[in-house]
Parts: sequence; C-alpha cells; structure tokens
Amino acid sequence: MAYSVLIKEAGLTDGEAKVYLALLKLGSSTTGPIIDESGVANSIIYRILNGLVDKGLASYIIKEKTKYFQAAEPKRLLDYIEERKEKLDESKEKIKQILPELIPLTKIESSVRMYEGFRGFQTAFENVYSKLKKGEEFFSWGIPITQDERYHLYWKRGHIKREQTGVKCKMLFDRGTDKETMINRNSYKGCEARYMPNNIQTKSWFHVYADVSGIFFQGPTPLVVEIVNQDIADSFRAYFNEFWQESKPFVWL
Repeated sequence: MAYSVLIKEAGLTDGEAKVYLALLKLGSSTTGPIIDESGVANSIIYRILNGLVDKGLASYIIKEKTKYFQAAEPKRLLDYIEERKEKLDESKEKIKQILPELIPLTKIESSVRMYEGFRGFQTAFENVYSKLKKGEEFFSWGIPITQDERYHLYWKRGHIKREQTGVKCKMLFDRGTDKETMINRNSYKGCEARYMPNNIQTKSWFHVYADVSGIFFQGPTPLVVEIVNQDIADSFRAYFNEFWQESKPFVWL
C-alpha cells in the first residue's frame, strides 16, 4: 500500500498526504519543488500547506521574503492521531448529552433506507437502540444456518450491549442451525431463541421493532433494506407472532 494511503488514515486529505511526503523527501523547500514532487495543483498548494501547519505536521521560515516549508518528523503523525482521538471523544460526549433533545426533533412518517457493507449492516441493526426502551423487544426470524465468523463475534458483543440496555428479543433460526449457536443466544438475559417451525431456508432474514422493518442479507457484500412505517411493521410483527406460536422452546439438554 502506498505511503500516502496509509498517512491519510491519520486524518489527512489526499493532497495533504502527498505534500507531507514531498516535504519529507525535499527537506526545507519553496512551493515550486513541492508542487513538482507531490503533483498537487498550484492553485491549492498554499491551502494544503497551511492545513499541514495548522495540524502541526509542517512549519515554515521566511528567507529573503520567501517562505520555506519543512515537514515535522514522522512520529508527529502519532501525536496528531492522539489529538484527533481526544477531540472525537470530547465531541462524542457532547453529542451524548444533547441526544435526548435531538431525537424528538426527528419527524419521519415513512421512509425506505438501504445500508451496504458490514459497517452499514451494524448501523442498521443498532438503530434499534434509538427507538426501544428498557423492557421493549425486537423480533428476528429466518436467521440463516451459516454465518461468517465476523457476524458471530458481532452478535456476541451485541447481546452484551443489549443486556446492558435492558432491551429484549425473540429470535427464530432456520432449522439446521447448530446447537452451539442456539445455546449461546439463549444464554443471554432477555433473549429467547428457537428454531423456525418450518423448513424454509433463505439467505435473508427479517427484523422488526417499533415502526421499523428490516430485511438483512449477510452475503459477501452485506445489504439491508430498512422500512420505517407503522402499518408495515405491524404486518411483519403479525407474521413473526404466527411463526412464534407454532415454534417450540429450545431444549438445552
């Protein structure tokens, strides 16, 4: 992987990463050689350099009315990452404080959203905590027999979080799901997992809570379709209730 790509992970723009690398190679330099080495446009070079200076990743001196820029030593990147983390943590705490005031402002009567990728998958699932309170439930059914290990790890962490929030759940897994998975899910407080009452097996599964219905696909590229509509959620819940009444409690022994 190119150095510029890695350096961007520290929180720099593409241009800043290229210019920083150019400065490391050039040492103290005016803008001309920096432009040639980095490949960035002349029109934005000062904006990029000033950005690096603000981040503490570059400095300059003036010789005979001309600015010479120089990169800060590479270990300064680690310091910058720590500073960003501290600011992000502070911002996170501030957002937490105003969340109770922001949620009532959200007015969504009906909507359809799509989430892609594993992170999108997580975001869609964890939306449940923005709508459910302690003692309330979500329902999932048609959960596939096989799942990648990353999902099993995610669910195990997720159930610990769910226990802490006091949210409950009922889950119906496709027949054939291994007992180890069933035992694990039933081991968490507030979670009851059973087998589906029929042999239908699909690669997608369904999820409903409050006024939200979700269709989850855990393939190579995870995909979630989320529908926010009370009538549709009630319809999904009716299907789940029918399946649940026909299912049997899971026997551990």
